[in-house]
Amino acid sequence: MNITWIKVFVAAFFEVFWVIGITHAYDFWTWTGTVILIIVSNYLMITAAQVLPAGTVYAVFVGLGAGGTVIAEILFFGEPFKWGKIFLIVVLLSGVIGLKLVTDNESDEVEEGGRS
Repeated sequence: MNITWIKVFVAAFFEVFWVIGITHAYDFWTWTGTVILIIVSNYLMITAAQVLPAGTVYAVFVGLGAGGTVIAEILFFGEPFKWGKIFLIVVLLSGVIGLKLVTDNESDEVEEGGRS
């Protein structure tokens, strides 16, 4: 895995926190943190999409972010646990992993050649 894919995964990780921030922000500092996370997350996704196929980057970003947000809501915010939700998250993440696996590695060769 190269640095560009790591950017996508970090961007998705931050997405979980800014989505939670939008829901639970209540004062200047929590809103400021949320806005910073939105900017950093989108910056990482955009820079990754300049190297990797944009559609794949966006699908991975949104899929991991959505799955992570649902799991965080269940674990930390009292959302009811439902097997149907878990099954659908697994299906979603399977599709995201599949997209990453079938993405052409030609973009990895371009990055190693000096473009990052």
